[in-house]
Amino acid sequence: MKSVLKSGLLALAAAALPAVASAHPAVGDAAGFSHGFAHPMSGLDHVLAMVMVGVVAFQLGSRAIWLLPLTFVLMMAFGGALGVAGVGLPFVETGIALSVVVLGGMVAINVRAPLAAALGMAGLFAIFHGHAHGAEMPDNAAGAAYAAGFMMATGLLHGVGLALGYVIGHAGERQGVFVTRAAGGVAAISGLGILAGLI
Repeated sequence: MKSVLKSGLLALAAAALPAVASAHPAVGDAAGFSHGFAHPMSGLDHVLAMVMVGVVAFQLGSRAIWLLPLTFVLMMAFGGALGVAGVGLPFVETGIALSVVVLGGMVAINVRAPLAAALGMAGLFAIFHGHAHGAEMPDNAAGAAYAAGFMMATGLLHGVGLALGYVIGHAGERQGVFVTRAAGGVAAISGLGILAGLI
């Protein structure tokens, strides 16, 4: 059990390392990519939501394993384009916090949503996340490179969630279910704290 938890923590640490490495000053396309890559890693709300998408995808299994993360990334790119273009979107921060609550809750109670419903929910939340990334793009960042950076970082975090789901799920039937649900519960409670402005 300890080795499973260590593996999970190491995976999260490994996911965070590129953000630290990309924090050094750069120019042009490099600045755009590094800023874009670092942005999803810079907030607890973004990290938790992205990882939970991966865990939900693992729990749903089958086509959801690749369709859920892909849908999230594509719709996030759409939301990012809206943010860059200056198109207003109401309740962005609320939508981001709610994504953590809902996704964490789905993991905690192991919701087996129909694939279409899961994709619709992920797509909606992704628009909020993407809008925040796009609206906060630094003035000196190259747009396409910035978008590629935040999409790649998001995909990496989804991969961490899938890996955690796999590792924890194979830790043993009872322990795996308990740890997975506990992780979802912690994420959901964190989302409530973010929503309430306590975190």
